[in-house]
Amino acid sequence: MSATGSTEASPLAPGWLSVPAEQARLDTKLWAEDVDRGADGVLRIDGVSVTDLAEQYGTPLFVMSERDFRTRAATFRDAFDEAFADLCGGVDVFYAGKSFLCTEVAHWVREEGLGLDTCSGGELAVALRAGLPGARLGLHGNNKSAAEITRAIDADLGRIVVDSIQEVALVGDLALQRGRTANVMLRLTPGVHAHTHEFIATAHEDQKFGLSLSTDQGPGQDGGDDASPAARAVADALAHPGINLLGVHCHIGSQIFEPEGFELAAQRLLGFLAGVRDRHGVELPELDLGGGYGIAYTEADEPRPAAEIARAMAAVVGTTCRELGLSVPRISIEPGRAIVGPSTFTLYTAGTTKTVRVDAAANGSEVVQDTSVTHPRRYVSVDGGMSDNPRPVLYGADYSAVLASRTPEAAPALSRVVGKHCESGDIVVRDVYLPEDTGAGDLLAVPGTGAYCWVLSSNYNYLTRPPVVAVADGVARLIVRGETEEDLFRRDVQREPASPGKQAPATDPGARTA
Repeated sequence: MSATGSTEASPLAPGWLSVPAEQARLDTKLWAEDVDRGADGVLRIDGVSVTDLAEQYGTPLFVMSERDFRTRAATFRDAFDEAFADLCGGVDVFYAGKSFLCTEVAHWVREEGLGLDTCSGGELAVALRAGLPGARLGLHGNNKSAAEITRAIDADLGRIVVDSIQEVALVGDLALQRGRTANVMLRLTPGVHAHTHEFIATAHEDQKFGLSLSTDQGPGQDGGDDASPAARAVADALAHPGINLLGVHCHIGSQIFEPEGFELAAQRLLGFLAGVRDRHGVELPELDLGGGYGIAYTEADEPRPAAEIARAMAAVVGTTCRELGLSVPRISIEPGRAIVGPSTFTLYTAGTTKTVRVDAAANGSEVVQDTSVTHPRRYVSVDGGMSDNPRPVLYGADYSAVLASRTPEAAPALSRVVGKHCESGDIVVRDVYLPEDTGAGDLLAVPGTGAYCWVLSSNYNYLTRPPVVAVADGVARLIVRGETEEDLFRRDVQREPASPGKQAPATDPGARTA
């Protein structure tokens, strides 16, 4: 069978998954711009073959295109600057460090003229180590410690995003103790329900983030019982001598493809800013509309270009401000996944394979002609899994995969790429067509793993976390070293050997009693 293979779809496959007509072809929307196949069928990134990468660094391995990361960062910067130039002079782009962060990537962010959004003291430490000035940094978090806030104040951060009424006082008081004034934005929940997974939708009321715009949230501290938490926080922040209130912030969710959610959030927050003006006589100068722009993980995903999103948001912001008689605030955004996600793929080595027979009806197939007939699904195990990509387990996330170390020649077979962990849910790619002869020693590449994979990685089953390699100008270099078993043991508190003739303590389960 040639690489084109059969075009008959498996009844077990989801409706969006097509049988590849040409298995060697790469769907460019899933990959970094400099990924292709060589004449030998081996996947390459900026001319560097994955077989060479696997030989030098081993697998699993995160492989990142530096050029692609920089290009996407610059695209967001330029597209939003152009769209908002006539409204507010441009846009401040803060890379969302939680998606992927190490000191080298923080250097790229600085060099591309972006700010960096952090969510913890650890992420802030990385940004400061990379030399980003405090003015280009932000600190998020729904439960920041006093130590984290103090570090942010001492670094003269451009913004601390306050998440609760209690935190207004905490940030202000800590700033006064340091003899400083803290730059603050208030995170609001505008009630916009983005079409995304429940755990990554962050603008509805029933969740831990932000200050509600609703007045049904308890008695007010300013202006009576009808004041919303957001309104009360504004009053408290404006009254606190340790706070410089810049404006408001929202984040409506993640992996969002349509601009309507961002547009509605902008309208609601601008309306809130107009209310602040009318109530307090001040126009807050900044509005952060967050991130959450979607990327393509599978052939079914169709992400919007940054310029298209920027133009749609600018049109709504401009129109709404004119209607409200409001000066256009300085806009900022926080893309993370949309910059780093497509820049990276994970390289695995295949191991054991097996084929099982599955009842299409039990699998949930909508088209079942004969329930007595079962259909094959091929399981391909790789040398990583949920320890380097927990998103399929956490969110039911879908990914794609290709045979990366040779030209696909056998017919495509519906496959499930699974990890090596002791969990039946340890699935890397739930549904994908791979050559039916995919087997031990083959390299598989899973695109779109730059965001929320390495940063969520763990040592489950005592697997070591993989290295991260960046490729630029035809050269690969290590930017995050892979762990070794010695790294794992360094955190263990080793038992001290007992002195000769000394009885082991009674708490030792191995100790004998008289």
